[in-house]
Amino acid sequence: MQMKKLTTLACAAAFATLSGAASAQISGNTVKIAVLTDMSGTYSDVAGPGAVLATQMAIDDFIAEAKPAFKVEMVSADHQNKADIASNRARQWFERDGVDTVTELVTTSTALAVMKIAKEMDRVALMSGPASTPITNEQCNDRTVHYTYDTYSLANGTAKAVTQQGGKNWFFLTADYAFGQSLEKDSSAVVVANGGKVLGSVRHPFPASDFSSFLLQAQASGAQIIGLANAGADTTNAIKQAAEFGITPKQQLAGLLMFISDVHSLGLQNAQTMYLTTGFYWDFDDDTRAWSKRFFDKHKKMPTMVQAGQYSSVLHYLRAVNAVGSDDAGKVMEQMKKTPINDFFAKNGRIREDGRMVHDMYLAQVKTPAESKGPWDYYHIRATIPAEEAFLPLSESVCPLVKK
Repeated sequence: MQMKKLTTLACAAAFATLSGAASAQISGNTVKIAVLTDMSGTYSDVAGPGAVLATQMAIDDFIAEAKPAFKVEMVSADHQNKADIASNRARQWFERDGVDTVTELVTTSTALAVMKIAKEMDRVALMSGPASTPITNEQCNDRTVHYTYDTYSLANGTAKAVTQQGGKNWFFLTADYAFGQSLEKDSSAVVVANGGKVLGSVRHPFPASDFSSFLLQAQASGAQIIGLANAGADTTNAIKQAAEFGITPKQQLAGLLMFISDVHSLGLQNAQTMYLTTGFYWDFDDDTRAWSKRFFDKHKKMPTMVQAGQYSSVLHYLRAVNAVGSDDAGKVMEQMKKTPINDFFAKNGRIREDGRMVHDMYLAQVKTPAESKGPWDYYHIRATIPAEEAFLPLSESVCPLVKK
C-alpha cells in the first residue's frame, strides 16, 4: 500500500512538473507584440497609426476566438524611417522588455536592420510594409516573414501591364535607398522582358518635397512612361508636381507602389486611369468589405494593403503560438510555415522556406471621377496575378534557406 501511495505521489509530481514546464513555454505567460512603424512621416498614412489599430484588432479577435491561457500585450514606437533608431528600439524591446516579435517595419532600411537583430536574439520579425525583394532573397533569414508584397510582385503587375499596353520607353524617378533601387531594378527587368527599353533614371533623396529638377530630367528623356520608384508622400508629391509642370498628360506616370491612401490624397481627378498593383482592396468581396468596415469605423479611413496585411500576419502569428503552446521563435516559425493562410486578406496563402508569404496580387486601375460611386470607391480590379506568378520563383532565389 505504501509503495502504491508513493508511486501515485510521484506520478502527480511528474504531472505537475510537466504542466509547469508547458506553462513556462510562454515566457512570463505573456506574448508581447511590438509595432515598429512610421507614425508621423512619409509612410504614416500607409502604415502608422492604422497599423497599430490593425494589430490591436488582431489581438482582440484572437483572444475572442481562442480564449488563450496566456496574455497578449502590444507596444508601439515610431522608427522615423531611420535604421539606427529602429535597430536600437528593437534590441531594447528584445533584451529588456521581453518582446517576442517586432512587426510592420515599413521602410526597407529599418526592416533590414531589425531582421538581423531578430535573428541574433532568436525572435520573430513580421514585415508588412517594407518592399524590397532582398528581405527574402539574398538577405533572408529563418526568423523573418515578409508578408504583404514586394518589389518583384509590384513590377510583375504594374510595369508588365503598362509595357504590354504600349508604354515601351521608360525613365525612372527613384527614391535613393534600398527600396527604390530594388523597385527600379525589378521593374526595369520586367520592362525589358516585355519588349520595352529603359532610357535612364534619376535618384532623389528620401524623403523629398521638391521634385522639379528630377521631373525635368524625366521630361527631357522623352520617355513615354515615367516610372515612380518611390512611395507614400514622395509619390503623391511627384504626381502633383508633374501635373503642375505640364509633364502629364504628354508623358504618362506609372506609380510602381501606390496605396489607396495615396489615391485618396491625390483625388481621382489627378490619379484617374493610373495602374497600380495591390495585395488587397477593401471592396474586393464580402470578406474584405466586412473587415474594412470594422477598421473604418475606428480609423475613419479605409485600410491600405499594409494595414490589412498587418492584421493578417499578427493573427497568423498568435494562432501559431497557441497551436504550439510556446513563444519559442523556431517552433512558432515552423508552425506558421506549415499552416495555410485563409482569411479576408489571403486565400490559400502560405509562407515559403525563404520567409516569403505568397498569395494572389491584383492589378488595379484607378477609376475616373464619373465612374466612382463615392469616397473610397477608387479601383477597378483588372486582373488577378496568381501567387506563383506574383512572387520571385524559388528556382531563381539565392536565399540560403532554399533547397536546390
